[in-house]
Amino acid sequence: MTDALFRQDAYLRQASGQVVSHADRGVVLDQSVFYPNGGGQPGDRGTLTWDDGAMVVINALKGEGDDIALVPEEGAVLPPVGTMVTQSLDWAQRLRHMRMHTALHLLSVVIPLPVTGGQIGAGKSRLDFAMDEPPEDKQALEDALNALIARDLEVSERWITDAELDANPGLVKTMSVQPPKGAGQVRLVRIGTEAEQIDLQPCGGTHVRRTSEIGQVRFGKVEKKSRLNRRFNIHLAD
Repeated sequence: MTDALFRQDAYLRQASGQVVSHADRGVVLDQSVFYPNGGGQPGDRGTLTWDDGAMVVINALKGEGDDIALVPEEGAVLPPVGTMVTQSLDWAQRLRHMRMHTALHLLSVVIPLPVTGGQIGAGKSRLDFAMDEPPEDKQALEDALNALIARDLEVSERWITDAELDANPGLVKTMSVQPPKGAGQVRLVRIGTEAEQIDLQPCGGTHVRRTSEIGQVRFGKVEKKSRLNRRFNIHLAD
């Protein structure tokens, strides 16, 4: 099992690790700063370095069980099993993913409709909503989203049991992806304080600590994907 260091500290950019195995999907370490692709958030990129070598990580994927497999670039020399390595994130990409991910949570507040899909990207991200009619005022929605971001709201997490989530199905906004259960507990991400909560939903991804770190966003196209689905694309201003 790979210890997911990014869950303890999403701002951790570098850490040591020991090579546990060479799996079909990539190199498995005992602990990882690399977030594996999942929940609409892409896997991290970066590098592994050791005494006499280096490996470029082009993606991170979920492996067997709780393993995280670090995908090497083609032709790379892999660190031998048992080797201690230094793992370094492509921090610029990860930070954009964190900003985007938190922005999408706020978008689900601005548009309080069931979410039918989503994808995070460094340049563009999107949420799909169960929306039969186009928005009356797209600019008003963009302004509302930027107003929430500018409030510099705290982003925090807490854990609940699978049973607590089953008893509160309204916490789940996504129709297409269900939160991972079976381990006995589920991570909730809260925006705002307990006394003044803006959003609370299950999520395993990485987020910024405060909404002001997102910066200004702008809407791209609103696309009709089917009779009952519309896609909202957002971009970071910088």
